[in-house]
Amino acid sequence: MKIFLIAIAVIVVDQVTKFLAKELLFHGPGVVPLIGDWLKLTYTENRGIAFGLEMGGPLFVTGFAIAATIGICYYLYISRRDNIYYTTAFGLILGGAIGNLIDRFAYGQVIDFIHFDLYRGYIFGNYLALWPIFNIADSAITIGVCVMLIWYNHIFEEPAPTELDQDHQSV
Repeated sequence: MKIFLIAIAVIVVDQVTKFLAKELLFHGPGVVPLIGDWLKLTYTENRGIAFGLEMGGPLFVTGFAIAATIGICYYLYISRRDNIYYTTAFGLILGGAIGNLIDRFAYGQVIDFIHFDLYRGYIFGNYLALWPIFNIADSAITIGVCVMLIWYNHIFEEPAPTELDQDHQSV
């Protein structure tokens, strides 16, 4: 249940900020500097998958997002662990996945607007912006994955055997 509360909070914050970005940036200046040119709000529409990578067109990307969301829900259903790391990680990931999926169904793309402009230039002949423009859902997914990686042992450890389990093993 806590997982779904975290997911709902992420979805609400994500959708409200995307709505505001569309209203204030798309219909306004397009770019709003917050900390010089380093951090700004930049309205963009992302038809691809993570970090703007385009693979297989919108139908493939939407299908992949649906499959990933169903996979996350299935894993949550079969594992049912109750610790803060697991709840936080999967709540953030699920909320972010659904937040971006809502955009794909509503607009056919994802609205991105948080822009850290750390580096832009050419590497090996290809133009590269080292930090993509992203949104709250992307942030939630990234933070959820980081929580999973950092606290892996706490999330996926097997519960300690109880006395009843030990009695059954000794028989």
